[in-house]
Amino acid sequence: MPDFDPAHPVLDLSLSSTVLTQQLCDIPSVSDDEGVIADAIVAALADARHLEIVRDGDTIVARTNLGRAQRVVIAGHIDTVPINGNVPTRYETIDGAEYLWGRGTVDMKAGVAVQLKLAAELTEPNVDITWMWYDHEEVSNELNGLTRLARNRPDLFAGDFAILGEPSNSSVEGGCNGNLRAEIRAYGLRAHSARSWVGDNAIHKAAVVLDTLAAYEPRQVEVDGLVYREGLNAVGITGGVAGNVIPDEVMVHVNYRFAPSRSGAEAEAHIRDLFPGYDVRIVDLAEGARPGLDAPLAQRFLEAVGGEAKPKYGWTDVARFSAMGVPAVNFGPGDPLKAHADDERVLVSQIESCERALRSWLTA
Repeated sequence: MPDFDPAHPVLDLSLSSTVLTQQLCDIPSVSDDEGVIADAIVAALADARHLEIVRDGDTIVARTNLGRAQRVVIAGHIDTVPINGNVPTRYETIDGAEYLWGRGTVDMKAGVAVQLKLAAELTEPNVDITWMWYDHEEVSNELNGLTRLARNRPDLFAGDFAILGEPSNSSVEGGCNGNLRAEIRAYGLRAHSARSWVGDNAIHKAAVVLDTLAAYEPRQVEVDGLVYREGLNAVGITGGVAGNVIPDEVMVHVNYRFAPSRSGAEAEAHIRDLFPGYDVRIVDLAEGARPGLDAPLAQRFLEAVGGEAKPKYGWTDVARFSAMGVPAVNFGPGDPLKAHADDERVLVSQIESCERALRSWLTA
């Protein structure tokens, strides 16, 4: 790999998409620290005269304006979850297959690398393309770069079809589950633990909440031919005052992944029904998205990529495009099971196959 300084990065879009992935991953860009990588992307595209460049904070939009009959939006986020000893990147060979190892290789800088290379090279695609690289995907919806862009420049989302570069093993994953987070609170009365009978232990009341969660049987729901798996889990619990105090409050943090057949309002109602008598506070809610595979461009894309479409179990920003009337799918290199893992790694062959498939479809 050519000499590369992550502190003062210069992205070379003429290099292979695999080497470009390595360069991107070696630039730390944990959510809320995307400025350096965003600057590098803008600089790398400066000579791409076929692209109109728009920057909104650390979100970069590059689009062709060729007067084509149809427009496709292709997007990817540039932030990662926190680094945990997995940068800089390195190559690994496992069972004869070559991997690029490191934070962001799967989620989702390999997909961004493919997109950047194609954005620079495809000067005459068969459709107009709006490329989007955005910040703050790994945190709350309010901070998401696409949330801000939709508020400031909704016109940039216009399109007949959208592709999000989320890891999908370089196959098509349609739609996504919705995502809800709730805080379930119970209250009691503080007292000295030596005289516990004059108090009311709030933490003990969490037992009913935990029993409900442990006994819950998540649904498998078919939506437009794809079967989505739901999930309802406790992801945190807090409570307690001191070692000699009966606690007066406990909070169980619950995460609900719901099939796109259910609206956000219906998901909220379901959670409230499960925990009657508790203080239920919804702290984050993102709608799911139906598969979007019935759109003509989606059908052509699926045929070009080959294979059978699968459901996306996690929430992704395809839901945002779906809500704006643009059918969208997930398509990117990397195994979703390795996203956020300490041994995050992507098959080099998947980066290459993803680039070939997109290039072929956009130029056929």
